[in-house]
Amino acid sequence: MSTPVDVRRFTHADLPKIRQQLIDVHADAYNDAMDDEFNQRFPWFVDHWGGNPGFDCVIAYDGEEPVGFAYGAPAIRKREWWREHMPAPKKHATFSYSELAVRTTWRKTGLAEQMTRTLLADRTEDLAVLLVDSQHPRVQALYESWGFKKVGERQPFPDSPRYTVMVAGLPLT
Repeated sequence: MSTPVDVRRFTHADLPKIRQQLIDVHADAYNDAMDDEFNQRFPWFVDHWGGNPGFDCVIAYDGEEPVGFAYGAPAIRKREWWREHMPAPKKHATFSYSELAVRTTWRKTGLAEQMTRTLLADRTEDLAVLLVDSQHPRVQALYESWGFKKVGERQPFPDSPRYTVMVAGLPLT
């Protein structure tokens, strides 16, 4: 943490060169929960989201060491899963903010917010949607401080945690 981070943007075409970096950062960020089968499936999620042509990813580097990342992709129009939790606003093009991870040594440094704002800054969609593990109210409060609002709860997979569904207008204020 001796130098400022360099936040770099990547796309679907970059997935082969960044895939292992994402997996490694995730393993460190969730090292206390990697015995959970759901967390062990993270490489599948990287491939799923990275396979989307609209995949957008930022990775923060300390020198050449990746220390955090954030990624997502545009939601498929009229298939935005958040619609079940609230009436669709007039402007509803949605960016699905899928994942944020920060290495344990970089937590509480402002890096999560920096990467979130960088990822969402140039998005053309009207909204961003994300899921936060309902067992982590401090993480939910952090997203609320950045402009996200809770609109419901959902469990997307039988073995996944129950998540709080959060939506924010873009650009973030």
